[in-house]
Amino acid sequence: MATISLELHDYPRLLTLACFVLAATVIVLTDKFALPARERRVHTPPGRGPLGIVRDVVARLPVIALIFTLFFAISWRPLYAAAGCMSFFIIFTAISRAKYKFIREPLVFSDIALVADVFKYKSIFYANSLNIVFWIIAFLYVFGVSALYMIFEPSILPGNASHSKLFWIVVLVLCADLPWIALFWGPVNRPIAALVGRLVGKPNAKVSTVRFGTFVSVIFHFILWLGVRREKVVAGMQEAFFAAVNELIGHDADNKAPLVLVWQSESFLDMRHYGVDTIRLPTIDRLQRMATQWGRLSTIFEGGYTLRTEFAVLSGLEPDDLHVDASYPYLRARHYTDLVWPTKLKKAGFTTHFVHPYDRTFFLRHKAMPLLGFEEMTMLDKFEHNPSRDGPYVSDAALTKKVIEIIDTQTDSAGSFVFVASMANHGPWEPGRVPGVRDPVGIYLEILQQSDKALGQLVDHLNGLDRPVWLVFYGDHAPLLKSFADPFPDPRTDYFIVPLATARNAKQAPGFPRNEAPWNLLRATLKHANIHKDVTHEADPDR
Repeated sequence: MATISLELHDYPRLLTLACFVLAATVIVLTDKFALPARERRVHTPPGRGPLGIVRDVVARLPVIALIFTLFFAISWRPLYAAAGCMSFFIIFTAISRAKYKFIREPLVFSDIALVADVFKYKSIFYANSLNIVFWIIAFLYVFGVSALYMIFEPSILPGNASHSKLFWIVVLVLCADLPWIALFWGPVNRPIAALVGRLVGKPNAKVSTVRFGTFVSVIFHFILWLGVRREKVVAGMQEAFFAAVNELIGHDADNKAPLVLVWQSESFLDMRHYGVDTIRLPTIDRLQRMATQWGRLSTIFEGGYTLRTEFAVLSGLEPDDLHVDASYPYLRARHYTDLVWPTKLKKAGFTTHFVHPYDRTFFLRHKAMPLLGFEEMTMLDKFEHNPSRDGPYVSDAALTKKVIEIIDTQTDSAGSFVFVASMANHGPWEPGRVPGVRDPVGIYLEILQQSDKALGQLVDHLNGLDRPVWLVFYGDHAPLLKSFADPFPDPRTDYFIVPLATARNAKQAPGFPRNEAPWNLLRATLKHANIHKDVTHEADPDR
């Protein structure tokens, strides 16, 4: 074996080329496992024939070559470079498949920004398996296998003198690294982003994963993300959404200013839709009777990505029109400052307050929310929460108490906008969260009922205020209850737009259920409250 290896290394260029071809072939063949066969069929672009397949394979080669070059640059061993390159891509493919198994989406470029959070908040990401055993196995594989190659595979580093070897090492390291660094330079990024944009078309994680594999798809979408400039985003939004030119109407001088309170209920889904008749949700039933608009909300994710529903509600912008920002809009919250509802409300004289009983740095909310128009933030550090005593998350009862305190400190001389993002219903639903209940579904149902009770206390308090109050309640996404449904047959959640206190009148009556999209919720609420005017109507004299 050693003799064969030495003979092969007598032809370093040929061996290196052969190793690259081997790595590229294995990567292309294994990329398809990032998604199940059915998903690949559904998301294969129509009319993609043999030429399209060849084009997509060729498009992967530069990225594969750069990763191969990186492993080759640190070792000057072709077999090691092939093994390292294949392992790199296959690991990304495996992570993508695992992610899809949980929330029906492959890996996207913005997930890289969440890597640190995955290890910091392992429970919320269902990543408790990333323990010391995981790290031991990972380090043994990476460094142990690397050491074996360094010992048994001869180096093909050219040159005899040490300065000559150093020269070739530096040259190849620069060849491997400079293309990545250059992507952050406008004169390089812009033409590459334009080329990738023509190749990828409308960004779609599943379609791109089918066409290019996981890692290349991640890179292509990242290049597109880098290439999107602020002025293009704003111009596009202002053209596409008349919501961007809405004018808010102030309240009459004789009337007290309204309170608009949005309650985003974590993982809330009325399980009675699925035949669960053991659960009692009297407050939800009450909201349905009181609502001016209610029904099912088209939140399509199961078990994750709260920030996408959250941003859709706050911004009024459709995810498809956010381009690559849609997967993690808080990464570039500054791009949307002038377009989102909190900013518009603040400019119209409303106070704006964001309440979320979790770490303020999670999803970069500590940076994003002020940019999105929130003057004040109440986060986990303002709650007296002891996880060993109170469980992993702040209860909705404690959250309701805090929200009532915030509301009671406000005056009715100016409009108030309060956005509340709860945490109590979040999984995992493990034994210990509810005394005497061990089944995840049973735990989830009991916490839902506790949240319903807390919501009732909030509604009672809001209804007693001497000002117009509008409550918007909705679930951000379906829960990750694999033992109940995998996936949920209908992942839409529930929403209610409810007038309370002096906003109620005798003519209001329950309406029929209406399907709604999250980006329409606040616009619909403000129209029901008669504090919103679409100036595009005024611009047309025929209306």
